[in-house]
Amino acid sequence: MARPSLREASEEIARRSPEMARLMALHGPCRLGRRPRRDARFGSLARSIAYQQLAGAAAGAIWERVLGQLAGDCSARGILEAGPEALRAAGLSAAKTASLIDLAERDLSGDLALESLGHLGDDAVVARLTRVRGVGPWTAHMFLLFTLHRLDVWPTGDLGVRKGYALAFELPEVPAPADLGEFGERFRPYRSVAAWYCWRAWEEC
Repeated sequence: MARPSLREASEEIARRSPEMARLMALHGPCRLGRRPRRDARFGSLARSIAYQQLAGAAAGAIWERVLGQLAGDCSARGILEAGPEALRAAGLSAAKTASLIDLAERDLSGDLALESLGHLGDDAVVARLTRVRGVGPWTAHMFLLFTLHRLDVWPTGDLGVRKGYALAFELPEVPAPADLGEFGERFRPYRSVAAWYCWRAWEEC
């Protein structure tokens, strides 16, 4: 059976929910960006680590400085050759610096095998990525969504998704992660698309 397109998944989500239908009318079909090449997966994961718990503009500025310290070589060898002092000088916290160093070491050792992650199920990808120091479910979910383009990822720990869901469905308060998990069940197997529309709802406010 062929994998549904993002347009088809968006249309199905809209059929299930008038709130999602409104968001689709405003923003069009879900767009996850271009899928990175396999050899760019390391950089995608490193970027997600840098963006943890930061607003987009602040995270983007720090990440640009990191790339500057790496002279554009966002690879495992590039990070290890730059060293922790250069990463800290770019504005990364000590914890994120340690995470990037651990990521680079594990990548070079073959522990992560990032190029083969596309053959694993979602839970197995999360289990492998969370071996890295400082990488939790949120970072793994962002990798599944924006690097592997998996269609059924529901990042209940993402504040933007939680806030966007509350706005789209006119809830009196932002749902807790456990509650959001239950709310997302009706959107299987296209919860990634529902999450994307929740982000768009949050951006509207």
